Amino acid sequence: MLEPFEIDYPAISSGPVYNFTTDQGVEYEVRFARKKENLLHVTIAFGVLNDEYEGEEYVITNKGDHFRVMATIVKIIRTYLEHHPNVRIMEFTGVPVPGESEREETKRLKLYVRYLPEIFNTKEWEFIPNGNHMICKRTNLK
Repeated sequence: MLEPFEIDYPAISSGPVYNFTTDQGVEYEVRFARKKENLLHVTIAFGVLNDEYEGEEYVITNKGDHFRVMATIVKIIRTYLEHHPNVRIMEFTGVPVPGESEREETKRLKLYVRYLPEIFNTKEWEFIPNGNHMICKRTNLK
């Protein structure tokens, strides 16, 4: 796997927001939000912060660094799990680009799914697709 970009970690190690900037100056934010009804269920969201993308955080930047971006996101999720070992469910969405349906697996989701074995021990987690959402559920509780 490629070397991740330098990560700006939250001030508190268990914090929910991580940032990083690519070599081309694209700023990303990765957020973890716990579900109100189940604090062990976390939603992951990440996107671009730069003003040049007019507030569209899920924009396709086409800077040719998506593999390093994904390597960085892998490292961030693994770090978050180290600080939150009791998390049982992680969920994310492959936001559709124009022309894609929210009810089907999107190109983004397909990209993200390729990295699941890098993030999660496949003997302890199962992956449940639901349209353009992916539920990662811990099955082997320690």
